[in-house]
Amino acid sequence: MRQKIRERFHIVREGKRQPGQQPGEPVPDPTMQELDAQVRDYRRRTRRRMIITAAAVILVLVGVFLFINLQTYTSVRTIDIYGAEDAGNSSYRQFGSGVLKYSRDGIVLLDRKGEEVWNQSYQMQTPTVYEFGDSAVVADKGGNDMIVVDEEGLKGEIETTLPIEKAVVSSQGIVAAILNGDSEPRIVCYDAAGNILAELDSAMTGNGYPLDIGLSENGELLMVSYMTVRGGRTVSNIYYYNFGEAGAQAENYEVVTDTYEDMIAPTVFFMDENTSVAVGNDRVLIYRGQDTPALQQTIELDKEVKSVCHSSSYIGLVLKNEGEAGYELRLYNKSGSMVMSEKFTGDYSNIKICGMQVIMYGGTQCSVFTRAGVHKFEGEMDETILEMFPAFGVNKYIVMNTNGMEVVRFVK
Repeated sequence: MRQKIRERFHIVREGKRQPGQQPGEPVPDPTMQELDAQVRDYRRRTRRRMIITAAAVILVLVGVFLFINLQTYTSVRTIDIYGAEDAGNSSYRQFGSGVLKYSRDGIVLLDRKGEEVWNQSYQMQTPTVYEFGDSAVVADKGGNDMIVVDEEGLKGEIETTLPIEKAVVSSQGIVAAILNGDSEPRIVCYDAAGNILAELDSAMTGNGYPLDIGLSENGELLMVSYMTVRGGRTVSNIYYYNFGEAGAQAENYEVVTDTYEDMIAPTVFFMDENTSVAVGNDRVLIYRGQDTPALQQTIELDKEVKSVCHSSSYIGLVLKNEGEAGYELRLYNKSGSMVMSEKFTGDYSNIKICGMQVIMYGGTQCSVFTRAGVHKFEGEMDETILEMFPAFGVNKYIVMNTNGMEVVRFVK
């Protein structure tokens, strides 16, 4: 047994001279206890070396990560270009795992190498795309036509009786639209096949003029921001309509009717199935609940709101600085806590949240902040940016421009 232990661990040992033993006399072999102690010591040294090596590797990786992610890049290097026909006359919207390319003549879903997945033709004067989850709706603003699509292609076509002012879609393909003609505006809900599910007439309800609408993921809950004037004061009415079982017994489907004086709320949206938000001129209202939402948090704003964006996790606000040039970018989580605040200069017409990043762009100018507040990129690209979002890889992004689709990397 001792010999096997010696051979396994390649340990050469000497026995211990006993008391009274003369030099030159044979030394007895070590006991099993001594061998076990030496084996344990060998294993401790081996583990210690492995831990030190692993710690060194981790420190190097952390150092590389911090070096890459804690600095501001100012240039881009083009890695790949995937050309597209008529790219400069089209608009783009990130959708699912690809990109929607749309124009007056139709819409195409492209994969991340610029290859066509499907295409659908139509004739629209002012096509506008709204997407949520697995579905998107293309609405002819000022016209009467809408189509509903998903990653598989066409889900349905809708024709309205009044011109379309705005449309939103649920993940299941249910569409709600503000229609506005010569009479008072109406809010109409359709299924993907174009069948009317519900209709709300602003003149009959007396709630005011609808500024914005939001639709829940399952399409059962509709959020509307109305504006009206009472006694010379501006009033916002935040209404929820439930088209499911919870609203079956309610008058006109109304399950929530909240009124806010001296506020205008031009933006409402659903972040997920349980969280919805109204952004006003001086406050942000966060509601929670699926059947009858209730106000959970009010965020008071001390600056003017320039633009709003959101994801399923964060609310993004660009606020105008007072007494100094530039803007402030703020991120709030769904609980209403501010998780990021950074100042920046420059005017960007587009702002979006992609995972843990905020991407702002306008013309050829671009700026990117991380959730941690790191100003990751500030610079200019060669062509006008039409759409942009992160790609897999270190500092890699997909950019749609007049050339088609480009894969770029941020560099110093």
